Amino acid sequence: MSDTAPVDPPATVKCLVWDLDNTLWRGTLLEDEDVVLPDAVREVIVGLDARGILQSVCSRNSHDHAWARLRALGVADYFVVPEIGWGRKSDAVRRITEQLDFAPATIAFIDDQPAERAEVAHHLPQVRCYPAEDAVKLLGLPEFSPRSVTVDSRQRRTMYQAGFRRTDEQARHTGSHEDFLRSLEMVMSIGRATDDELTRVEELTLRTSQMNATGVHYPDEALRALLAHPGHEVLVTTLEDRFGPHGAVGVVLLEKHARAWHLRLLATSCRVVAFGVGTILLNWLADQAARAGVHLLADFRATGRNRMMEIAYRFAGLDDRPCDCRGGVSGGPGGPGGPGGSGGSGEDVQLLHLVAGRRDAPTTVRLIAPDLTDPAPAGAGLPDRARRPGGPVG
Repeated sequence: MSDTAPVDPPATVKCLVWDLDNTLWRGTLLEDEDVVLPDAVREVIVGLDARGILQSVCSRNSHDHAWARLRALGVADYFVVPEIGWGRKSDAVRRITEQLDFAPATIAFIDDQPAERAEVAHHLPQVRCYPAEDAVKLLGLPEFSPRSVTVDSRQRRTMYQAGFRRTDEQARHTGSHEDFLRSLEMVMSIGRATDDELTRVEELTLRTSQMNATGVHYPDEALRALLAHPGHEVLVTTLEDRFGPHGAVGVVLLEKHARAWHLRLLATSCRVVAFGVGTILLNWLADQAARAGVHLLADFRATGRNRMMEIAYRFAGLDDRPCDCRGGVSGGPGGPGGPGGSGGSGEDVQLLHLVAGRRDAPTTVRLIAPDLTDPAPAGAGLPDRARRPGGPVG
């Protein structure tokens, strides 16, 4: 059992930090070169990775010595941002948390020494701490059992590792930020969500807070109802570059009316804020609305964490001005025209407005997207049209 008070219901752990000696492996490396990794622990490492839970290492050892042993045991690649040295473990866990940009409440720490667990719990009370003997039980605990495991979940570790390589490359880059973005050779794909992709869409609405325009979570059943509802578009955005895939990075829920398109939700992954994904999506939507001859309306609900999304909306030209096109459209997940999500109400949702005009295509990414002016229903699986950087969108 966890040494710290359980959360009810328990929040899903995003990263497990392992001690090494007598926790991950049997024995103490400084005393025995041939420490052994039990098969049961190996199964836990592989199982957590398959569920999309990241893993790191926090150990008092020589870094090179311990890392060489992890490589010899065939598990080094499973661990990101390892902290192997001689300082306080709470400081090491804090650095891991900061490098991953995770909230401490999403971090777990496992160690055979009660004093080490107590030291981490004292300085980082939100981190959940577990004794080493619980290692073989972790796969059965609810906090290590995400409700759904998507394609992106299964490749989360490789995406983070690619992200670290990308960051290292950026640190060495001597040109402008825009030049660096162009050097990544990014391809951004916007597509109508298929039935199989709904778990990716739901996960984005659940995991994203800073770049979520309403803070609303749309569960699977609500998304399926939107897919089947006339006049709705459920769009998923993916991104890849020369370092590898970013996975699903954006979701758009759009309701089409005769005089205006209603953007009920725009959410993008915080991992791709620096790549301008939110701005690219908003510009593409505005251009599509202009081509269709309609205005663009967008829900926004301040949550205390999504100030960046409000800035993106305002910068795109969305404002509070009155317009006749607002008639028949109300803000919030419970607005007319279809089913909604959970976690918000229409009363505190602003309905922002834009007289849409044509927008230029992005210059830093190749954009592949559908034609939303096509009357085909959402989810129809229509072929996408590819656009290269430069020139008008569409």
